[in-house]
Amino acid sequence: MRTLLLLTVLLLTACGFHLRGQAGMPFNTLYLEAPTASAPFTADLRRNLEANKVKLVNSAEQADVVLNIILEMPEKQILTLGGSGRVNEFQLRYRISLRAYDLKGMEWIPAEEMALRRDYVYDDTKVLAKEAEETLLYQSMRSDMVQQIVRRLSHAKPQPQ
Repeated sequence: MRTLLLLTVLLLTACGFHLRGQAGMPFNTLYLEAPTASAPFTADLRRNLEANKVKLVNSAEQADVVLNIILEMPEKQILTLGGSGRVNEFQLRYRISLRAYDLKGMEWIPAEEMALRRDYVYDDTKVLAKEAEETLLYQSMRSDMVQQIVRRLSHAKPQPQ
């Protein structure tokens, strides 16, 4: 058993695998501008940025970079219907529009929209379970989106105009 564990560790390190650590940011301070400061997405993003050693400041004037979350929108769409007209599948969508810039007028991340989608099978005889599944899927998408934004910020740099 011990040999197998050692072999697994050696194989993982040989292929370049390493645990996800902190993302190095090309700036020190950030002002987070979001439509709803108390939204779960904003809170998750703040926590993740702070975990990556980004100092969040209270005004844009104090920040190296301003991250403007323009829109956060969860959506739900019927994907398929059964023969009796009942919903068989839904598609959940999670969209974020954002941009990052500095006070010198340089764009760090030009205005863009990021989107995630998840499909799930619906069964109206298990409404509570399916509502819980939907909630978990939205939480997962929110977490994935936060990770994507942090990765995007870690590679951002001022764009020439």
